[in-house]
Amino acid sequence: MSTTEQRHIATTCPYCGVGCGVQVTQEKPCQSAQNDWQTVRVSGLVNHPANGGKLCVKGSALHETLDHDGRLLHPMIDGQRRPWSDALDRVAQTIHRVIQEHGPDAVAFYGSGQLLTEDYYVANKLMKGFIGSANMDTNSRLCMASAVVAHKRAFGSDTVPGCYEDIDVADLIILQGSNAAWTHPIVYQRIVRAKQARPELKIVVIDPRRTATCDIADLHLAIQPGTDGYLFNGLLAWLAQSGHLDQQYIAQYTEQFDTALQHAQRDYHNSVQLSEQLGIAQHELDTFFQWFANTHKTVTLFCQGINQHQQGSDHGNAIINAHLATGRIGRPGSTPFSLTGQPNAMGGREVGGLANQLAAHFEFAQHEQVQAFWQSPTIAKQPGLKAIDLFDAMAEGRIKLIWIMATNPVVSMPNSARIRAALRRCETVIVSDCMAITDTTEFADILLPSATWGEKNGTVTNSERRISRQRPFLTPPGEAKPDWWIISQVAQRMGFEHAFAYQHPSEIFREHAQLSAYHNDGQRDFDLSGLCHLSESEYETLKPIQWPVNNVHPQGCSRLFGDGHFFTTSQKAQFVAVAAAPTTSQTNGRFILNSGRVRDQWHTMTRTAKSPRLANHRPLPLLTINPSDAEELNIEHGQLVRVFNALGDVVVRAELNDSSALGQVFLPMHWNRQFASRANIGHLIPADRDPHSGQPQFKYCRVDVEALTSQWQGLLFTRQPLTSLQSQYWSVTRTASGWLYELSHHEKSKPWAETLRQHVHHGHWLTLKGDQQQHGVCLHQQRIECAYFIGDISQLDRNWLQAQFAEEPITTNANTLQALLAGKPSQAQGRTGNIICSCAHIGDVTIEHTIRTGAHCVTTLGQQLGCGTHCGSCIPELRALLENTLETIK
Repeated sequence: MSTTEQRHIATTCPYCGVGCGVQVTQEKPCQSAQNDWQTVRVSGLVNHPANGGKLCVKGSALHETLDHDGRLLHPMIDGQRRPWSDALDRVAQTIHRVIQEHGPDAVAFYGSGQLLTEDYYVANKLMKGFIGSANMDTNSRLCMASAVVAHKRAFGSDTVPGCYEDIDVADLIILQGSNAAWTHPIVYQRIVRAKQARPELKIVVIDPRRTATCDIADLHLAIQPGTDGYLFNGLLAWLAQSGHLDQQYIAQYTEQFDTALQHAQRDYHNSVQLSEQLGIAQHELDTFFQWFANTHKTVTLFCQGINQHQQGSDHGNAIINAHLATGRIGRPGSTPFSLTGQPNAMGGREVGGLANQLAAHFEFAQHEQVQAFWQSPTIAKQPGLKAIDLFDAMAEGRIKLIWIMATNPVVSMPNSARIRAALRRCETVIVSDCMAITDTTEFADILLPSATWGEKNGTVTNSERRISRQRPFLTPPGEAKPDWWIISQVAQRMGFEHAFAYQHPSEIFREHAQLSAYHNDGQRDFDLSGLCHLSESEYETLKPIQWPVNNVHPQGCSRLFGDGHFFTTSQKAQFVAVAAAPTTSQTNGRFILNSGRVRDQWHTMTRTAKSPRLANHRPLPLLTINPSDAEELNIEHGQLVRVFNALGDVVVRAELNDSSALGQVFLPMHWNRQFASRANIGHLIPADRDPHSGQPQFKYCRVDVEALTSQWQGLLFTRQPLTSLQSQYWSVTRTASGWLYELSHHEKSKPWAETLRQHVHHGHWLTLKGDQQQHGVCLHQQRIECAYFIGDISQLDRNWLQAQFAEEPITTNANTLQALLAGKPSQAQGRTGNIICSCAHIGDVTIEHTIRTGAHCVTTLGQQLGCGTHCGSCIPELRALLENTLETIK
């Protein structure tokens, strides 16, 4: 007879915009209290259409991130704990005072794609309908705003036309500005399965870098950064020149084709000229053009590599132009497809989370209808300030109060020094967050503890317009509350009790659906009229569904525009004339800096850094630089480098890799002051932005790079985090049993090591000293309490050391102690090396050894080691390691 009870909760992943269904499994002893449930694992939800039971490594590790370490547990005012009533009163009174003294436009909200739709809806309603300002923007401005502009200009609505099923039936898939293998792994694996099922499927990757996604590419176009507009303008001109247009579709369902074509023809003379401009071979360009022309079922997946440019909106429209010109939209296997970056970036757009939107896809010209529905005393009548402009206004003293919700703009915004200055000048900074210490919370006058994933109840919308439920299975710690509750309580204290008297998120969702149906009659794409009367119990059991949901599509709608009906005034799609132009930067430097995500981390690492497993793949922020550039600058692999321009600098280690072309470098976006001494890319990125969308240009700025020298470098393992590190450079990673610090300094190490030993007051030290190294291990009660290794750290086996640190009781024979002091196992077969497969914790040393002993394909490696058999994200790296290792043993 079982002594434990088990339950399963169906919810949705809180990471990227794929929107994967997650099954959470919890257990508790029989007869124990209801709050004794412990989360034991998460797995893919088999019946969820977005992922069909698959999860990437980040999703699979969600249960490893549920601890309460670092959580914000109580409201804080001026650094002091206060009851909710005091904090809510202070927020409401301060907003009211600022409006009275300076007007509603002196107030700003800054939200996040991490908010649930219900949270977002209430925040937008309070700001635009009751405060009366449109100064509410969101971090979705940083990732999806250009795609929104492109959609609205072409379709008359912010509509993603296709669905994931289009990937399954396409004959040509183009991934443009998307490293889906790392950023949208489940979509990437869907493409892999489609390729395996139909080898004739052609895959083109368009990206200046050779990324993991190129592993499945039949063709990689490594175009120069920012030349996407030239490429797709050239494609449109070539399609016209070679007679591959769908003239009937253009005539019947579109407008403004001639103007768009004229602009395109200015950029295209012949493939020789264009290929030189793009920096690719002519035969590669010709092949791409021919494949596009001859393949009707074409899906173009585009993401931040398109959006995060000065011309991001135009680049999006250039892609859409090519699809409209060939009638490839709204049909199975034929669609332009914008991949959203966040779990609810789409939901935020539905409720009007951007400063240039009203709720439910209403435009500002229709503000009277929204005001009538809300019965609000006022309404924002024109767009508010977009993200960069909003913080600029704060720095200039025009915005007196900002409420930041579920995001970390000090890290994520460009020109972080400007953001810090703006927050310092702002009279009142309110931050709602689940974490107590972030780079942004340090500026807060009022801190409000928010519930987070696993504690919140609501909905999110993924890249294919699919609404899914996030369901709670944990009790919020301390006094943490859902964001919708916090905002509603403030609104009630401002005198808007009737309009914000919500008791359950289902009430908010119903209102959201009713607004989408209000004065609609097919005039707006976003329509949830079929869900207007959802009861609380029906809301709790709501299955994933794609909007619109109405009388025409009672079960939802997978594709739009297949009938040629668009949401423009003429009901025809609009070609947009794209005037391609060279990409520029406010900064100067030898190198073009590109930035983005790495495989196992997310945003500013608030959640993912809690998981030791996720830290293993890329434990440090690294600058990827071409080996030839590095040689010229006397930079060695693993050496500290300074990346700098007129705005600031970062200090990171160099990774020599020809995935970056000559003159180009890459930095990850995730690291901040909580995890590294100086690795925030916001120090380098200027406020260049798209003039239409306001989206910052994270994919192109100019920097210089120089090698740094230091007197010493070292690794430090501790059981508890350190509050102060007297080191010029440091980075920290969570391990299974503590923290791992990497350190470097320009002064000698002896005083530092002695100081460390003085601070550990129990246990006994084993030390090893030489001319170039100092190693020390402190043992206490049959476990390692602390350890340091100063000198050449490149030969240390970090993963083996982490395993020894976690072992209790530790073996204390002479061989083990000798290996501990050496920082690596005495036998080579004991080493794991750098982790390649995070799911199975398999490192490159283990994989290389297995290859050399006869495992000569990914399948065999999977059979013998388990690597590549879980989420599949590591397979491109396995292939690369196979290729390199087999080359050396020929």
